[in-house]
Amino acid sequence: MVVITQDRQDSVIHTVARLLALPAPPPVIVVDNASSDGTAAALHRAYPEIDVVRLDENLGAAARTVGVRLATTPYAAFSDDDSWWEPDALQEAAAVLDRTPFLAVVAGRILVGREGRLDPVCLEMAASPLGEVPGAGPRVLGFVACGAVVRRSAYLAVGGFHPRYGVGGEEALLAIDLAERGWTCAYVDRAVARHHPSAQRAVGSRQARDVRNDVWTLWLRHRPSTALAGTLERLARWPTEPAVRDGLRQAARGWRWVRDERVPVTAATGRQLRQLRRLSRPV
Repeated sequence: MVVITQDRQDSVIHTVARLLALPAPPPVIVVDNASSDGTAAALHRAYPEIDVVRLDENLGAAARTVGVRLATTPYAAFSDDDSWWEPDALQEAAAVLDRTPFLAVVAGRILVGREGRLDPVCLEMAASPLGEVPGAGPRVLGFVACGAVVRRSAYLAVGGFHPRYGVGGEEALLAIDLAERGWTCAYVDRAVARHHPSAQRAVGSRQARDVRNDVWTLWLRHRPSTALAGTLERLARWPTEPAVRDGLRQAARGWRWVRDERVPVTAATGRQLRQLRRLSRPV
């Protein structure tokens, strides 16, 4: 288990308790993104049996890569400080990965809040037009990190989550890069994660970051016509949506590094991306 957190001491302590209460609990690594509220020390006191790494800076989603590098197991499951896994979910994910050697990511079913409503992203993954991965579930080209289990070797081979993305939409680029290396992701609804979104979430800044990261992914990997069309779709929302304006401004400030790191996908991955974009509404 790799858990990332920042300044949510009570929430992450609750999450770790849930994970340690699982049948045959896995080793837990918590990576603290430079919290200022004493999170790391509190975790050491509460759970001396887990590994806690306190970073000197906030790496966002890339902090997961620190944890995956430290892991000694072939698979790593992710949780955020407000999410955890149902009993037997990790065993189910591991069994699917065991019998599917080309599978890099198990995207689990995510139930949100106390009422356990299905995350809408799961409906999209379940209806993926990309076909089935035998013995697993629908083939997908994206996932939600707090409900995902990854093959450690595949994840590290593509470098993990991009260090510039923070948290929000970071999964899309990783899924594309895995596909380019011949790996596959699948939605496995039998592996169930719980997500109780923290009240400390800054919704506006997260929405802007989602827009920024989606635009960056367009220009880093998609063909120019697709990237331009996706950008124009967001520009059309500029007058009425402040988060879109903020996200586009942030995306524009990164144009130099995006230009330098741009590696367009192959034709096969490009066809899959076009299939998916025809069915989706942009962030």
